[in-house]
Amino acid sequence: MELDYKKIKQSIGLLAEAYHLPNDVAEDTLKEALAKGYRKHINVPDILIRVEMDDKNERILMYQQKTVVADEPEDDELEISLEDAQKVYPNILIGDMYEELIPDAETIVNFGRGDVALVKNVLRQKTREAQKQEIYDKYIDHVGDMVNGIIDKVEDRFVIVRLDSTEALMPKSAQMPQEMYREGDRIRVIISDVNKDTKGSQVLVSRADKNLVKRLFELEVPEIYQGIVEIRAISREAGERTKMAVYSKNPQVDAIGACIGPRGSRVQVIIEELKGEKIDIFEWSDSDEDLIRNALSPAQIEAVVNNPKGEGLLVVVADDQLSLAIGRRGNNVRLAVNLIDKKIDIKSVSALAKEGIDWETIASEERLAKLEAKRQEELEREQRILEAERQREELAKAQAEARAEAERKAKEEEASRAEEAKKAEELKNAATEELPEEEPEAVAQEPVKEEVPLFEEVAPSAEEKAEEPEKKRKKKVHVVASDYVSKFESLAGAKSSNEPEKTFKKKKYKKNDEDEKKLKLKDMLKDRDYEIRPEYSEEELAEIEEQEAAEWDSQYDEDIDYDEYDKYYDEEDY
Repeated sequence: MELDYKKIKQSIGLLAEAYHLPNDVAEDTLKEALAKGYRKHINVPDILIRVEMDDKNERILMYQQKTVVADEPEDDELEISLEDAQKVYPNILIGDMYEELIPDAETIVNFGRGDVALVKNVLRQKTREAQKQEIYDKYIDHVGDMVNGIIDKVEDRFVIVRLDSTEALMPKSAQMPQEMYREGDRIRVIISDVNKDTKGSQVLVSRADKNLVKRLFELEVPEIYQGIVEIRAISREAGERTKMAVYSKNPQVDAIGACIGPRGSRVQVIIEELKGEKIDIFEWSDSDEDLIRNALSPAQIEAVVNNPKGEGLLVVVADDQLSLAIGRRGNNVRLAVNLIDKKIDIKSVSALAKEGIDWETIASEERLAKLEAKRQEELEREQRILEAERQREELAKAQAEARAEAERKAKEEEASRAEEAKKAEELKNAATEELPEEEPEAVAQEPVKEEVPLFEEVAPSAEEKAEEPEKKRKKKVHVVASDYVSKFESLAGAKSSNEPEKTFKKKKYKKNDEDEKKLKLKDMLKDRDYEIRPEYSEEELAEIEEQEAAEWDSQYDEDIDYDEYDKYYDEEDY
């Protein structure tokens, strides 16, 4: 016997459509049902089975899963040794799940009648659970929202409302007392609760919820939908009366007028939807006294004070305003209590006089206390403003000092960089002017020569001593030309004789390499760690010595009589 894979896939689609489920959820439900049916078929209830739908080959594959253990398995149906598992999967490790394909002859084709019945029951149960989870996920985020529905069934204690993909229950307490429901009618309801633990309908809807009035005003009044007007508080007795406190964020927009609409057109639509329910709209106030006065309107309130005999507030009214403030069957005061969420006790002036309560004195003292508290609050507010201003000034001063310091440092850094750039430019220009036409190439460093003095003292002969018996003449010196540095050499950057001497060889360059040669020379001079010193032959050195000696002798005139100047010199100077 072979399975018809196409019919199975078609049945999954029909199942998903009937229970309003996605196809993948219906397919997972069928896989779980087949796995439980196979466990019953082999009579091993704790075996691990994985079912796979092979659409390519149109087959239903079943795998038995086993846990890989290091030693010998205690249960061959649940565990497999690492050695045996690595024969099939070489990279498998201890703790991994080993899968073994179950042959087709041993799978669902051989299921008995009991196995098939189990699969059917599990499929039905899992489908319902999946349906509940799907509905829960869909409506849980919409609690408090208004939706459109169709009345599907009307009973004495509840009404079944058909939503998009499920049935919702509206109990008797969530219905409006004076409203009649007929099957097939379209109604607007509020989703009040969603749960997934009940056996019946899990979505609860309501027509008596106060959020229904709020959502209807949001639908009819554009200013509320746009956020210009807010509904700060709302209290409702379904079918009787609704009290709603509104507030406008824009001073130019009248919150009450926006909700009522031109000639009452907007609020009238909502009253018709609620089957004639009365709606009181008044201005919101942060003060409990003003809010209670507005909530108990049209009754005239004499005073609102703290109740001296208990918790909550005491509302004082004139004798002829007591019934109007309480309302029919007390609905007016109940709505006010629900609106401000505080206990309210309404009493007339005469009743308070009989009880001996001086409400005027209490009201005066509370008024003075409120004025004092308001004055103290204003002083604290002014102090906070002054403190904030002082902190802003200190912060501005600190920021100005920081900016001035940053600007000073920036100027110093800029001046320093400009000075360094100027020095570097001067050194660069000087080095460029002093360079020879041909780029020298450094050669091996010669050994350091011994320091030889430029001028050498010569002792006078016996004849010279006889000629100068009395007056001492200046010592004669001879020029030593071995390490003499000329002006040309000093300009060329020659080092003194006590520093290591480096020599260079001349290198010839082609005419078309002149530009490149200059650029290389500038780069070499920028990073060089040596100085250029010209190299002379022995003939050139001798010629330079003779020239320097002639220049030295020419500086002194032999016809000058130096004896007349000897008196200006002391013996110690020499």
